[in-house]
Amino acid sequence: MNQGVPVQNHERLTITAEQWNDAELIWAYHQMGHEVRPCSVAIGLGSHDLGVATTGAELYHAGLFPLIVFSGGNSPTTAARFPRGEAVHFRAHALELGVPDDAILLEPNARNTGENITLSREALFNAHVAVDSALLISKPYMERRSYATCRKLWPDIDVVCTSEALEFDDYMKSIGDEKLVVDMLVGDLQRIIEYPRLGFAVEQEVPADVHDAYERLLRSGFDSRLLRASQ
Repeated sequence: MNQGVPVQNHERLTITAEQWNDAELIWAYHQMGHEVRPCSVAIGLGSHDLGVATTGAELYHAGLFPLIVFSGGNSPTTAARFPRGEAVHFRAHALELGVPDDAILLEPNARNTGENITLSREALFNAHVAVDSALLISKPYMERRSYATCRKLWPDIDVVCTSEALEFDDYMKSIGDEKLVVDMLVGDLQRIIEYPRLGFAVEQEVPADVHDAYERLLRSGFDSRLLRASQ
């Protein structure tokens, strides 16, 4: 079950059937479909979604990595939920789920996905941990962007991406705010499109049908999570 934000009883009332289908198409694009395999380390990318820590604990117990880095400070969207910082709360949750303390490395300062990668890399280097592969654990709709970011900033390792196993409909229900979810999907896709030219990520092909869905949702006002000119 997703533990990102409290679940609300909320039916599909705020978006049309066409908008739902467009959002579901973008949701599928954001997920990499990687086969999870053993890696040197895992990195749990900070966010509002405690499901990252839950998934990290499950995969640790499955023997897929010996060490997980929880990375993340605070952002305007997580400060109230995780006042001690995303990584600190993720670590506490993983400990509750039976992950031993010596299997967790804390990176409490990252403010964005790029810093999740670079500061985690630095923390692992300082801890004398050799890394040739990393399992990135993120929110479900952030897999592709985390992959593109890591390939840019840490190109000499193998990258595998995963997230909590949720269908689009279940994720919508767990968040309880359809407009917000679609805004987030659109915002992440904008970053996938724009970040390569800014030097933040490698280029990712966006299929025509996904790009068309993105344009339709933009025209319909799903834009609260877009990059602004100052960002």
